[in-house]
Amino acid sequence: MKFSDITGNDDVKKALVSMADTGKVAHAMLLYENEGCGALALALAYIQYLNCPHRHDGDSCGECPTCGKISRLIHQDLHFIFPVNSGSKVSASSRPTSETYLPIWRELLLKNPYFTESRLYEALGIENKSGNIAVAEARYILEKLSFTSVEDGYKSVVVWLPEKMNAEAANRLLKIVEEPPAKTVFIFITHSPEKVLPTISSRCQSFRVLPSSKEEVGDVLCRQFSFSRDEADVLANVSGGSVGVALHEAEGTQEYNLYMDMFSDLLRGAREKNLLSVLEVSEQMAALDSREKQKAFCSFAGDCLRKIYMVQQGMASIANLRPRETDFFTSASEWCSPSFCEKIMGQLDRSVSLIDRNVNAKIVFCDLADRIFLSI
Repeated sequence: MKFSDITGNDDVKKALVSMADTGKVAHAMLLYENEGCGALALALAYIQYLNCPHRHDGDSCGECPTCGKISRLIHQDLHFIFPVNSGSKVSASSRPTSETYLPIWRELLLKNPYFTESRLYEALGIENKSGNIAVAEARYILEKLSFTSVEDGYKSVVVWLPEKMNAEAANRLLKIVEEPPAKTVFIFITHSPEKVLPTISSRCQSFRVLPSSKEEVGDVLCRQFSFSRDEADVLANVSGGSVGVALHEAEGTQEYNLYMDMFSDLLRGAREKNLLSVLEVSEQMAALDSREKQKAFCSFAGDCLRKIYMVQQGMASIANLRPRETDFFTSASEWCSPSFCEKIMGQLDRSVSLIDRNVNAKIVFCDLADRIFLSI
């Protein structure tokens, strides 16, 4: 992966190149992105640039053996940590770690460096569970970093979604993140920096990876994923600046239809003051077959509320409405009170927090539905 392969975020690229060129390499960095906006691609391009013996003009050569190994994700000094769990491909008794799933991770990352969290879980066969980073991962990294560098370059550890790391794992890693061996780099990539344990985030240099423009998303879809220009433009309009979200939208028509049906039924039932109908939808929400899907619905509902609010404010042209959504969101903007979106956004965040804490889903979604019923 070269910097020239990545569209957008030129300021972040310049900062990373400057660190490598001046030798002032941060031993720990935190890249904060909206899901699927390319932080993982930037991390790999930086690691390749850092280790390339023939780098020039602000980019790696892409041709030397070191670049070849890093671009294929098989460099001996490149390590990955990501959320895992037992699932259909690995039994619970084996206590899986990132190393267990490394071939699947490599295959997915090489195919699509913008993948979303749900797409990773599908690939790992854990789509019905929540991934986590446990203390076994910390032991693995401590062991790997105890050896000298194989190729006399930088040892690099990419931790994807450190917000999934439990306190015990973070405490094990704390000392080595704060005082790593020479020529060792930690790169943490997060979608929720507020959820990263302060003991980790406070020791990192932070960079904001910004969403791309619609034009940039469309260009990436055409150039790297072989979409037609018309298809790419449609997906870019609903992507929110995320290539990963655009690709997920292209694959997830069935999931989108399910979530849209539930959300529209919920609002229509509330508008008609049909409490039974609203509670029936809450049962459907609770019946989603994993906590990740329940949280995904909350995220989807939050995006729908954003669209309603933007239509209410006369900004429908930049609300990223799909053609088939226009009538519904235009009508919903008239049903809902001016304060409705703000109130319910807070309730959706609360619902996600409760789901993360293993509160019974029926209780969570019944309460959410009641609040929507009373607020509309």
